[in-house]
Amino acid sequence: MTLLTGKVAVVTGSASGIGKEVARALAKAGAAVAIADLNMTGAKAVAAEIVATGGTALAVAMNVTDERSVIDGMDRVAAAFGSIDILVSNAGVQVVNSIDCYAFSDWKKIQSIYLDGAFLTTKAALTYMYERDRGGVVIYVGSVYSHVASPLKSAYVAAAHGMLGLARVLAQEGAAHNVRAHVVCPGFVRTPLLEKQIPELARELGTSDEDVVKQVMLGDTADGEFTTVDDIAQTVLFLSSFPSAALTGQSFLVSHGWHMQ
Repeated sequence: MTLLTGKVAVVTGSASGIGKEVARALAKAGAAVAIADLNMTGAKAVAAEIVATGGTALAVAMNVTDERSVIDGMDRVAAAFGSIDILVSNAGVQVVNSIDCYAFSDWKKIQSIYLDGAFLTTKAALTYMYERDRGGVVIYVGSVYSHVASPLKSAYVAAAHGMLGLARVLAQEGAAHNVRAHVVCPGFVRTPLLEKQIPELARELGTSDEDVVKQVMLGDTADGEFTTVDDIAQTVLFLSSFPSAALTGQSFLVSHGWHMQ
């Protein structure tokens, strides 16, 4: 028996990056894991890797901004594994620009993936978590920017702040059905998404890639280190397996000391 034996988890945006490592950690702890992503090639590869190492996984096509896609995906997971106990809302993208130059289409894209996606996946998962007060855990992968601001990231900061509000409301509403909610707030994690941001930020700030890493990304950390995907995966695992609602509604900064509360 392991921590999550008998549990079913859905991890969005898990074909790569943080979501992939979270899915691996939950599967290793005994959960049956749905790799929910638009990138089905990547999702199938992650699911196959988990199965090959003795875990249980299923690749599920899911566009978190489309309600029908989300509902169909969640229903497929429940049909395959029996229900849904854990939702990790992790899907995301990034667009950097100053507010005066920020395209409205990019603003809407960011809000749709982060906030609409968090809302739609939560609503669909609650269909199963609320049934006979079965309960469950919903974890939103936000950011340190859920708590602080940053130049050039207006849409992302606004969406990341919004996740806190959604989680806190769910913590209050879900308590009667044994559902708890959390926000995990990473610092800078060196994923492909972050690698793409480094030259973009350097260009916008008129500095070098090296200065972006040392000063912008790691300058305020305690140890000068990036947050790792494993740091986030282990935090999600801890919250998924926590035995009570003592921590519901709370956010958890995982940032090597960058922004302390």
